[in-house]
Amino acid sequence: MEERLKNLKKSMDQRVFTQLNFTEKHRRNILGKINQQAENDEDILLAVMQLLVHEKTGFELVKLLRGRGIQKFEDNEGFLYSLLHQLEQSGSIQSSWTEDEAKYYQLTDKGRKVLRKTEKKQNKKQLVLKELFER
Repeated sequence: MEERLKNLKKSMDQRVFTQLNFTEKHRRNILGKINQQAENDEDILLAVMQLLVHEKTGFELVKLLRGRGIQKFEDNEGFLYSLLHQLEQSGSIQSSWTEDEAKYYQLTDKGRKVLRKTEKKQNKKQLVLKELFER
């Protein structure tokens, strides 16, 4: 850890956190919630489709989804390939093989329309939540 962060942590430990007491049960619950991070299927589908605006392999997708905090595919990449297969069957994405036998996926025109529709729906949800919290 960088020196400045160590100093900040030390300062916070001395001032801010001195009166906080967590039981072991609290700690387990907090860690459980952090690790759980409910990933709803619609959010995962949206993320996959956003990433497939440009051609990518399944391996690249897994890494980029991990970067977005989506952990549903950890130790279960088969789930992602099942999703990709369903999207391909629906005509939302297309795949192609390269000479080095890598399979690439990309949105079709139909997939782009679905993506725009889903993003609008998502934005409406966010606006409603924002209004609720601002009152």
